[in-house]
Amino acid sequence: MLGKSGLDEFSIDRRRFLAGTAGGVYGAVTGLNRSNTAYCAETDSTKGSGEKPRIAFLGTVVRKHSHAQHFLDRHTMGYAWGSGWQTPRIEVASVYLDQFPDDDLGRQRVKRHQLKLFPKLEDALTLGGDQLAVDGVVIIGEHGEYPKNEKGQKRYPRYDWFKRVVKVFEDSGRSVPVFNDKHLSTDWQECVEMVEDSRRLNFPFLAGSSLPVTRRMPSIDMPHNAKLKESVCVAYGGIDSYDIHALETAQCMSERRLGGETGVRSVQALRGEALWKRLSLADCEKTRKLLLTALTRSHNLPVEGGFPTNVPSLSWLRSLAPDSVGYIIEHLDGLRTTMLLTGIRDFNYAGMLDDGSILSCQMYLPMPGHGSTTADFFNPLAHHIESTILDHQAPYPVERTLLTSGMVIAGVDSLHQGGVKLETPHLNVAYQTGQSSTYWRV
Repeated sequence: MLGKSGLDEFSIDRRRFLAGTAGGVYGAVTGLNRSNTAYCAETDSTKGSGEKPRIAFLGTVVRKHSHAQHFLDRHTMGYAWGSGWQTPRIEVASVYLDQFPDDDLGRQRVKRHQLKLFPKLEDALTLGGDQLAVDGVVIIGEHGEYPKNEKGQKRYPRYDWFKRVVKVFEDSGRSVPVFNDKHLSTDWQECVEMVEDSRRLNFPFLAGSSLPVTRRMPSIDMPHNAKLKESVCVAYGGIDSYDIHALETAQCMSERRLGGETGVRSVQALRGEALWKRLSLADCEKTRKLLLTALTRSHNLPVEGGFPTNVPSLSWLRSLAPDSVGYIIEHLDGLRTTMLLTGIRDFNYAGMLDDGSILSCQMYLPMPGHGSTTADFFNPLAHHIESTILDHQAPYPVERTLLTSGMVIAGVDSLHQGGVKLETPHLNVAYQTGQSSTYWRV
């Protein structure tokens, strides 16, 4: 089992991960107790041949541009894919919504698409019966009014809902694939427990944000087994919100390095003057070079008179966004990941290989109202959700989101403690991925 301090000897070989049978989702896993074979991820035996798999859709709130609105619309109407329109490959059999604000669109969507809205989460999974009656579960625990903890983190009900889903699985003696939007929880032990549950009950668990799978400009990936030395992501947005996007932007590239992901040794989060002083030190020479490379991938550098206000540099960025936040992350194999949240509205990545060459790109996330109205960067993630339910196999390991969730938690803790460097022995999350890329190229 996974230790309470972290993931002891927890590693996945991506090739074995993908080689698992349709019923046994993940294949061989090191260090886990796989003795419970009573559960399997399978479709409902009552579903007729040729019918679409049925899902329970669990959302916090459906309003304009909320995550639940984006996913619910795609899973009921479809989405642009390649040079055509992809009709949903799954059927929304039930809906549970937690909140109905004044600008609610949930009831309108339920009526428009003739969906079944259930008052209890459990009823959405059982379709009002006594046993699990769906083939997949989609949890969109983002947006809405929820309490914050003492560190300012909003306590979305992702963990609580996940545990209620697991209870239905246990009571039914059957499990099905689950998707969890964005990070797993604001509590590390809860994150670990969620992954443990997916292993114990043997169901595919897909999680994370849209950044790793959206379009890239240029359309490139980190070469598999590359000798990567350092990664930088320059992004924007808030703490415990967009930091998970930025960290997954870097992690989906870094995890492809030689030897795979090894886990994280330490995390330090700094704000404002403390951040700029740290980046000015001698040991950040490569970091500064990568930071400037990432900036050149931006489509949103501030302009004055039709052109940027100055040649991009560390001092220029410092004057432009003096209150920026940065996470400096040291991995167990010596890799450094630096993530900056600035006011520049892009997600730009740069990585340096051991020969000094640099690979860089932008993960394309045009926000609604800023050059986009449909937020099509959700399309590839919706596609992966459908594929997970259809194939009974997640396209990439949940360990990515487990580790990035832990990075976010440590970063928030570091800021809360005044920017101290936190040792993170519990983040010894080791995993490997295969050669295939999962970002949007069609």
